Amino acid sequence: MARCIQLAKMGAGNVAPNPMVGAVLIYDNKIIGEGYHQKYGREHAEVNCVNSVKEQDMPFIERSTMYVSLEPCSHFGKTPPCVDLLIKNKIKKVVIGCIDIYGEVAGRGIQKLQAAGMEVLTGILEKECVDLNKRFFTLHQKFRPYIILKWAQSVDGKISGKTSLSPGMNGKTSIERIFISNDYTNRLVHKWRSEEAAILVGTNTAMLDDPLLTTRAWTGSNPLRIVIDKKLQLPSRLKVFSNETKTVIYNTLKDATMENLSYIKLENGNFMEQLLHSLFEMNIESVLVEGGAKTLQSFIDNDVWDEARVIINEDLFIEEGVAAPRLKNCVLKKKERYFEDVIYYYNTEMKQSVSTNGL
Repeated sequence: MARCIQLAKMGAGNVAPNPMVGAVLIYDNKIIGEGYHQKYGREHAEVNCVNSVKEQDMPFIERSTMYVSLEPCSHFGKTPPCVDLLIKNKIKKVVIGCIDIYGEVAGRGIQKLQAAGMEVLTGILEKECVDLNKRFFTLHQKFRPYIILKWAQSVDGKISGKTSLSPGMNGKTSIERIFISNDYTNRLVHKWRSEEAAILVGTNTAMLDDPLLTTRAWTGSNPLRIVIDKKLQLPSRLKVFSNETKTVIYNTLKDATMENLSYIKLENGNFMEQLLHSLFEMNIESVLVEGGAKTLQSFIDNDVWDEARVIINEDLFIEEGVAAPRLKNCVLKKKERYFEDVIYYYNTEMKQSVSTNGL
């Protein structure tokens, strides 16, 4: 099952909104086939596993045990039901990591296998298999995407320099740009982007930082760009309007759809609730929220986040600047060091107040 999980992770960033799944076929304590779900709309892990069996090993398939990290599907979607393939090949035993909560499956795959006379064992490395697909499970259990908060800050708890009035922005507030994280963590952030379905920023971040929000420093697909711009203040010259990938602008003024750009109108009241519901309706499985401080804090204060990744440059003091968001109801899971940058990983597993300011 550990090998199933290892295989499944190879599909990260390519299979959403489907879950990542790995499968291994064992005969006489030897692997004779293995596979994983490689791309959304393509063959599932079980199919790729059976198809990988060499010709000389095919007679052993019906005497083998199939290990799979998630309950095999029992319905027609983009592909035929995987349980039918297992039954057709007369595989004698199926070992399943965790049950699929998706309504079209949810135990039906197991029932169909058992009805065909196959031995089924469930709950093997169950916690690890559920964690593997925490995005998928969150979407179908909480009816919203899995939310990851990310920001970089100085050791004294600032995410940017001091604010000032800029004539070039028609008297609007500008923020002194300070590069906080190093090249290594910057590249890691682009890897994170490639693993999520969407990336989100607020009006100020889009205007002041003018980010492209792509995975240009890492191999992988660009996430859907989501921008909160309630009053449609952002000029079309900004990089978030480029054609490199699709962009959705959430606002309170208009609905409109173009080739790579969509405007979705929401009401002022319960804006966050409407936003998350809209993303759920679009089948967006995960969102990486990259800023700014006000937008990040709104997710924290509304208690609609699952994970936070805070990059702290331990050699940098800003003193006068914009304060970093303040986390609450969370626990520190691990930390990693990349030279002067330390990444703190939090999640909401436990109720524990914590401030990242001045760590």
